[in-house]
Amino acid sequence: MPQMSKVELYAAIRRDHRAGISMRALERKYGVTYRTVRKAVNSAWPEPRKKLPPRATALDPYKSVIDQMLRADLDAPRKQRHTVTRIFHRLVEENDAEAISYQMVRRYVADRKPEILAASGKAPVEAFIPQTHQPGLEPEVDFGDVKVWLAGELVTCYLFSFRLSYSGKAVHRVFASCGQEAFFGGHVHALRTLGGVPRSKVRYDNLKLAAAQVLGLNRVQVETDRWIASSRPAPTPAVSPPTGHELRKPSRPADRLRRDSTARLRQPREVKTAGRGQP
Repeated sequence: MPQMSKVELYAAIRRDHRAGISMRALERKYGVTYRTVRKAVNSAWPEPRKKLPPRATALDPYKSVIDQMLRADLDAPRKQRHTVTRIFHRLVEENDAEAISYQMVRRYVADRKPEILAASGKAPVEAFIPQTHQPGLEPEVDFGDVKVWLAGELVTCYLFSFRLSYSGKAVHRVFASCGQEAFFGGHVHALRTLGGVPRSKVRYDNLKLAAAQVLGLNRVQVETDRWIASSRPAPTPAVSPPTGHELRKPSRPADRLRRDSTARLRQPREVKTAGRGQP
């Protein structure tokens, strides 16, 4: 019988047991003990392997000394804290630890230092805030450059992406310009394609094509020449007042499309020329 993993063995025993084969017959068929057959019948997954107790090392007598050094470093200036090299030399010089090696100290400090930091309450706290979206409520918009082959020439065009946050349904269009006409034209095309208008605000990523610079917390912007060249300029959408939703940065649908769909340089069938005076 070919060698099987424990999971495969348990699955085979359970399958044969459901087919009506007795426990004794399963022992003989798979060459295992009655206890193994019973465990496989009772649970589809093998029991986790028991962890062996750590083996004694030459560093064990000095671990408490290392812990004292690491705890003392909690209140010490940053540039006066112990390095692994300094800890090793102090153990050798002050405690006659001739049987230990630098690698042993380095591994122990790497494992123990975060534990001491967490126990002291000074470790950085990692927190995650899940994003939740309502159907048809909140879309995301991104507008970025993309390189394509156009008439046999490698040119830079601009990819407009409109994505519904709840369903993930997205509409994309490539423009030859990054002006206001192309930006608003992308919105019109996306809303027509989706067949409706979202019921809440549109979340924009910081559009570098529209705002050259955002100054300070008051969100004052320096708009690019390309954005204000229109005869009817509109406010830059990248400079809305800072609210809570800005903490949830859009997932950059244009970046995702560039990675997933334009890893090979594409040859688009049509490029809209809005913003360059062409029809």
